[in-house]
Amino acid sequence: MPSLIVPGVAEDTSQMVVATAFVAAIMVFIEYNGSSTSILEFRFAPPYNRLKFGFIAATVLFLSLTARSPIEAAPISDLAAGLGRVIGNALDFPYSPVRSMTNLMPVGADAKSIDAVRSAAGVSYAAAMMMALTFLMMVLFFGWPVRNGAFNVCLNLPLFDPTGGGDVVDRLQRDAGLNVSLGFVLPFLIPVGLVLITNFAEKVGYLLPLNLIWITCAWAFLPASLIMRGVAMFRIAGLISQKRQRAYAKAEAEPELQIA
Repeated sequence: MPSLIVPGVAEDTSQMVVATAFVAAIMVFIEYNGSSTSILEFRFAPPYNRLKFGFIAATVLFLSLTARSPIEAAPISDLAAGLGRVIGNALDFPYSPVRSMTNLMPVGADAKSIDAVRSAAGVSYAAAMMMALTFLMMVLFFGWPVRNGAFNVCLNLPLFDPTGGGDVVDRLQRDAGLNVSLGFVLPFLIPVGLVLITNFAEKVGYLLPLNLIWITCAWAFLPASLIMRGVAMFRIAGLISQKRQRAYAKAEAEPELQIA
């Protein structure tokens, strides 16, 4: 979307991006129509992956319209740019993740460039947190993932080995806590790591529209995806624990029934 919506992108770049997207679409289609497991997690536990795809796609579209506004004015682009400024200003307070992204700007950067980074970071972070909260609501109030049927740990967590040693519930809870913790601290750690790269903004063309869109989306949605994964693993650990308790209760009740 950015290469097609934002003006000024070279034609060769647009064609290459469209071809890459087409190949990625074929791979996803094959993945979801295959019966064997791969590295994709929660494939059979909708709408986990659909939720991530939908929020990221909507954010990329919004940021593309925002980047288009200064180049080619249009009502929808101007509206997106205005909303982006409001969201960015609301989330740009001391020690916030958005402020950490604006701090990547070199000394002496003009106000227009800082405003563009603030808007992109604010919109991306707000959408990412909405994504994580939406998934949390689905777990708490809509019974994910067992509402649509039985949940298979091996199919939905192909990289998790239940026989790897130790109690499965403890390992799931430990991994879940690690994912949630990383999800909360990465929005602050990623800018710190980028600051260590001298003149990061100049080296990667941080302010170029396409780079700004993808960098801010990756910065916001990678931590949010880790939070979602942690919440999901906590939920699975709870389901396994509940199933164990029912099995233990049934095993204790069976001898009494036989004696009677």
